[in-house]
Amino acid sequence: MSAMSHEHDHHEHDHHEEHHHKDTFITKYIFSIDHKMIAKQYLITGIIMGLIGVGMSMLFRMQLAWPEESFKIFSFFLGERMAPGGVMNNETYLALVTIHGTIMVFFVLTAGLSGTFSNLLIPLQIGARDMASGFLNMISYWLFFTSSVIMVISLFVESGPASAGWTIYPPLSALPQAISGSGLGMTLWLVSMAIFIASSLMGSLNYIVTVINLRTKGMSMTRLPLTIWAFFITAVIGVISFPVLLSAALMLIMDRGFGTSFFLSDIYIAGEVLNYQGGSPVLFEHLFWFLGHPEVYIVLLPALGITSEVIATNSRKPIFGYRAMIMSILAIAFLSTIVWGHHMFISGMNPFLGSVFTFTTLLIAIPSAVKAFNYITTLWKGNLQLNPAMLFSIGLVSTFITGGLTGLILGDSTLDINVHDTYFVVAHFHLVMGISALYGMFAGIYHWYPRMFGRMLNKNLGYIHFWVTAVCAYGVFFPMHFIGMAGLPRRYYTNTNFPLFDDLQNVNVIITCFALVGGAFQLVFLWNFFHSMFFGKKSVQNPWRSNTLEWTAPVEHMHGNWPGEIPEVHRWPYDYSKPGHEEDFVPQNVPMKPGEEVLHH
Repeated sequence: MSAMSHEHDHHEHDHHEEHHHKDTFITKYIFSIDHKMIAKQYLITGIIMGLIGVGMSMLFRMQLAWPEESFKIFSFFLGERMAPGGVMNNETYLALVTIHGTIMVFFVLTAGLSGTFSNLLIPLQIGARDMASGFLNMISYWLFFTSSVIMVISLFVESGPASAGWTIYPPLSALPQAISGSGLGMTLWLVSMAIFIASSLMGSLNYIVTVINLRTKGMSMTRLPLTIWAFFITAVIGVISFPVLLSAALMLIMDRGFGTSFFLSDIYIAGEVLNYQGGSPVLFEHLFWFLGHPEVYIVLLPALGITSEVIATNSRKPIFGYRAMIMSILAIAFLSTIVWGHHMFISGMNPFLGSVFTFTTLLIAIPSAVKAFNYITTLWKGNLQLNPAMLFSIGLVSTFITGGLTGLILGDSTLDINVHDTYFVVAHFHLVMGISALYGMFAGIYHWYPRMFGRMLNKNLGYIHFWVTAVCAYGVFFPMHFIGMAGLPRRYYTNTNFPLFDDLQNVNVIITCFALVGGAFQLVFLWNFFHSMFFGKKSVQNPWRSNTLEWTAPVEHMHGNWPGEIPEVHRWPYDYSKPGHEEDFVPQNVPMKPGEEVLHH
């Protein structure tokens, strides 16, 4: 840095200080442009949306375990219209499944995970005062908030919420007369998603520009923590794939309201001939999954990046294969955009094209395996600190492997045909994407909570939260593989019409019991989270004795992150237990000693 930019830095800093005293409640907590505050807004909004999403899953799990029973809780939460006499009907069930999927995939795992941790960590870990554009950052959060509100409002529409599944395939989603939820509820779903995508793109562009342009002196790309690599590449995938979903949503809006026929061919409803022709619902599938598959990695990569950081810190040893980890992130990003067709093996796709997608899908197992091996090798013979963040990270490695193995079956077109659209698929993607990403999110919250709120979470409550969640997660999704292989189809609100499946009903009851217990124990986490914010033990500056730059900033939050100069970087972020140092960690801003060897990856 030149003297001039230093002077500018100080000047800018004094400028911040003058403003700091005039911060009102609204500028500090609501319309904030400070990346740390925006990260908290994303996190708390994501947690609230998560509560709604998990609550829905518990309601429809009760329906699957005890179909056609009357539950007071149904009429209490859903109202008499959606659950007359406390009995859930099929349209209500489909609506719950649809909105549960949408909320969890987009509003919790995409925005809650990336929005929270990219915002919190990118400026702090690369040594920047803030995001490239604080104003754009604020707008992206408020668009996310708006889309969340619209999605929740769509639940209370008289004709019912969107109920074509979270993948909203036409013609079910394109014809208002197809199903009661295809009216206003579906329109609100599409509006909400369009706003969400705008928010996501603004955030992603901001993250990319910040990582490329605002790294501190000495912070080369090969000295970036793996968390930042993961967030950076996630943002790149988002910019490539989200616009495609936006185009699909806009074309669907046109089909619904303006008489076009992008996705509709000749259609008859109740004997009436509709004047659509020439469109193709399979076109929508291509557009949807071109986002939908990269989306899996938009959700997973940030969780894997967080895991790299937490495992290295709590193993007290350097991450194994740093460059291999970066290469695997890049390979996953590239491959994730050329595998979407494996969701469509049954759509009448040309078998040759299916074999191409099978090949690219199986290829993606290689970088994923590299990551799993690298985590295990980092843990091997480490001095393990088994705090809640570390336990969730190890849990992620477990679910990533178990969920990934079934992906080999589903990625192979000949094997996939047998279990397509059964509970086997539900088990696979919930483990590999849902549970793994949630574990990554929890690991991140337990690890960076002191950085966000200046206080520590209660460790014992953290242990209870982890063990109950881990047992219940496998209790829910492990048996689903078996009922899926027995042929039980997904998205049916009851299987009582098929005597073939009577024997599987008791498995459904077991799954639901695990789901109810696991869901209820998330309240332990909620209590811990909100109670510790005000009454938790005050945190020291670097509670985990970690090397990355965010722990060099003072605990008290200030806009600009560091008083005085930004720290300069002299080494990579994983110098743990390095010979020749008194401490078992050497922060990135500690200069190299003469003759000290560079442990480069």
